Amino acid sequence: MNIANLRQEYMRAGLTEADALADPLLQFERWFKDALAANLPLANAMTLATVSPEGAPDARVVLLKGVEAGGFVFYTNYDSRKGRQLASRPSACLVFLWSPLERQVRIEGRVEKVSEQESDAYFASRPVGARLSACASAQSEVVAGRFALESEVEKIKTRHGENPPRPAHWGGYRVVPERIEFWQGRENRLHDRLRYTRVHKEPADTWTIERLAP
Repeated sequence: MNIANLRQEYMRAGLTEADALADPLLQFERWFKDALAANLPLANAMTLATVSPEGAPDARVVLLKGVEAGGFVFYTNYDSRKGRQLASRPSACLVFLWSPLERQVRIEGRVEKVSEQESDAYFASRPVGARLSACASAQSEVVAGRFALESEVEKIKTRHGENPPRPAHWGGYRVVPERIEFWQGRENRLHDRLRYTRVHKEPADTWTIERLAP
């Protein structure tokens, strides 16, 4: 297989400054609704990039669970590899790729934990199996085998039944953006790239919009 010969022309749409909304969170909402309307699988899947205490990059795919309080929210184990990295360096980059729409969104910003009340509410909304797994899994740690995980789930289920409490090591993060870039594929690789940058000012922050070369 000659991977170098894999090519695709991007012909679906464009993105102009005149069409872009002034608020990038509203622009994201518009594009996200387009992804849902197109019935894309896992439209809320996003790559989360972090940095280790030693300065090495790391990345994995997580699921967006809300755009609220000015940021992008996901949930995980605070003691996991990414949780430890975020504790050391509380900043991250998110990337959404909606290939059928020829669109990509990149988000850079600081990371903060959501409130315990928000984490409790989301945890309670999860299916019971997912709640049991969150309680049982020491995420990112080496385990003896799948049987060990399943055994721990059964122990949690025996102890708490169908209503396990949210463990203290599990909860949400909010990525508060400083920059958001919207990428729309265009013919001949002359892609549209609009970058929003936050401007800190009183009484409320604003955003500048710039076009980047493809």
